[in-house]
Amino acid sequence: MSVKECDHHRKRRQRIFRRIFWGIIIFLFLVLLAILLIWAILRPTKPTFILQDVTVYAFNATVANFLTSNFQVTLTSRNPNDHIGIYYDRLAAYVSYRNQQVTYRTSIPPTYQGHKEVNVWSPFVYGTNIPIAPFNFEFLSKEENDDESILITLRVDGKVRWKVGVFVSGHYHIHIRCPAYINFGSQGNGYKIGENGAMKYMMVQRCAVTV
Repeated sequence: MSVKECDHHRKRRQRIFRRIFWGIIIFLFLVLLAILLIWAILRPTKPTFILQDVTVYAFNATVANFLTSNFQVTLTSRNPNDHIGIYYDRLAAYVSYRNQQVTYRTSIPPTYQGHKEVNVWSPFVYGTNIPIAPFNFEFLSKEENDDESILITLRVDGKVRWKVGVFVSGHYHIHIRCPAYINFGSQGNGYKIGENGAMKYMMVQRCAVTV
């Protein structure tokens, strides 16, 4: 075989490889373009969350700069989208007081939420002898002694994925913040349940959601 024939075959192979390469690139571009168009048309809306109630089994700041608390919360979430499902992954709930975490994190089982579906979660969130900042301890002690309402915040952090048809997106961080006022005094807004002194507070409080 002559050098001219070898060059001809080599150039022919190069042309075939280039066509295959650009064919793959164009195919991937069209797939991504279709996904983006579908995404833009559907316009996914973040879910809504409502804190329905808070049951307080313990909330004791009797030792200097330490707090023991035990809550059960009822949280509902709704998917407002008509054509988009939501995967909730690695969710964790905890309570904060004046922007300081005062309980451990409680994991919420992963779940899938279909179109227009509503989910209800009722996790227990607690902490035993959690150290808190001295100035927060002073505020808390004063509020308890004066029978004032105490503002706590239920926080849920995690990751979500969006499902459109067979397409599932990557992970997005989700942060949920639900303020709740509790009052143990004579003018308290809760009522006792059971014989252990637990107090239940009805909230129906809309939560702030960022994704």
